[in-house]
Amino acid sequence: METTAGLTFRDATDADVDTLVALVESAYRGDDSRAGWTTEADILEGQRTDPEGVLAVIKSPDSRLLTVERDGRVVACCQLEHRGDYAYFGMFAVSPTLQGGGLGKVVIAQAERLAVETWGVTEMHMTVISVREELIAWYERRGYRRTGRMTPFPYGDERFGIPQREDLRFELLVKPLV
Repeated sequence: METTAGLTFRDATDADVDTLVALVESAYRGDDSRAGWTTEADILEGQRTDPEGVLAVIKSPDSRLLTVERDGRVVACCQLEHRGDYAYFGMFAVSPTLQGGGLGKVVIAQAERLAVETWGVTEMHMTVISVREELIAWYERRGYRRTGRMTPFPYGDERFGIPQREDLRFELLVKPLV
């Protein structure tokens, strides 16, 4: 457990599953997500994750589900997964009512530092739905670059949501960490 900028960073436990599912859902989908500066609510309906998916990340030996608390309340989370010489960054969620205040910048910087310290990786990778231009621009301001490498969205698999448009795909973003 570490404290930075009034935030406590720790690895998630089984007891955090329901709280983290609720956080991720509120940050990405439905009307609650509209309280933040970015949302997937207009392009995807349905779930963003489920208890089984969150628990799988917690239990994976190559992953960490970083949980961020302020005053004893979970306010953000992100997944870090060791993949050889790089780490994958995913499941990033900041409470919608706290978005736009710099919390996300602190969390991603801490995640990058932990990935280097824990695994000695030289890059961070992530995938972002390519039509989410404002979110990609935010990551670019943090040093990530678009690669143009796309992977298809899993249409028909409602575990990832119900698409509201036909042009969804994921773009790989990469940032050197050393």
